[in-house]
Amino acid sequence: MEQGVFITAQEVAELLGISKSKAYTIVRELNEELAAKGFITVAGRVSRKFFEEKFYGVAG
Repeated sequence: MEQGVFITAQEVAELLGISKSKAYTIVRELNEELAAKGFITVAGRVSRKFFEEKFYGVAG
């Protein structure tokens, strides 16, 4: 599977072994952090690079 620029909440749920609703909460929190820094965000998706920085050890 090709890894894109963004990681979806579904992928976050599978990767971390959590529910989709918890994954959406995490994605929302990460997007709020990015938005506060002036970045444009996409609902339900977050930058894969930023996600991997925040969750040490999940990088493929």
